[in-house]
Amino acid sequence: MIKAIIFDFDGTIIDTETAWYVAFRDAYKEHGVELTLEKYSECLGTSLHSFNPYTYLSTHHNIAIDLDEFREAIQSRHTELMEKEAIRLGVLDYLKAAKAAGLKIGLATSSHMEWVEKYVNQLGIADYFDCFSTADDVENVKPDPAVYLKALDHLGVEASEAIAIEDSPNGARAAVKAGIHTVVIKNTITEQLPFSTGHHTIDSLESHELDELIENLLQKVK
Repeated sequence: MIKAIIFDFDGTIIDTETAWYVAFRDAYKEHGVELTLEKYSECLGTSLHSFNPYTYLSTHHNIAIDLDEFREAIQSRHTELMEKEAIRLGVLDYLKAAKAAGLKIGLATSSHMEWVEKYVNQLGIADYFDCFSTADDVENVKPDPAVYLKALDHLGVEASEAIAIEDSPNGARAAVKAGIHTVVIKNTITEQLPFSTGHHTIDSLESHELDELIENLLQKVK
């Protein structure tokens, strides 16, 4: 029996990722460097430890930049691009349906709470969530399952009683490692990336009712 649904945030609830990539890609181009999607994807849904796009120009291309100015310019451009972004289609319907069905609702993300809070308040959806599990709560973020395990603990449910909604390879790996039924809805950026196995992929939440999705997932594990 499914008792909870846990959403990823960046790229799943609102597409923050495309704006980040565009901002970094354009800034790199100004320095004569091509930032490929393959390279940029190393930091999607996880921390910046393996690939830090803020410092990569200096550490790997020996290009002298003022890190504070570069960071400020990137974040300013991202904010500008995000003014055009809204909640992803189907997400609000799923939040409403989950609440009406008495399901617990969690959020598990590699981002910090300050970042999440800004957008869930802006979108007017903060009150739907029973818990927020963020980078502030764990030592290791996705693809480590820690944020999902923490969310399960907060919600008081077993992994087999929850569904995770993800958009990125790192996020999907984390949810699958946690033992949660995992659904992937790719976005403009992540649809171009390779995913591992163990999850269920759909084209959009809008094309599947929540109860239909739950039924299909449970059928697959019988």
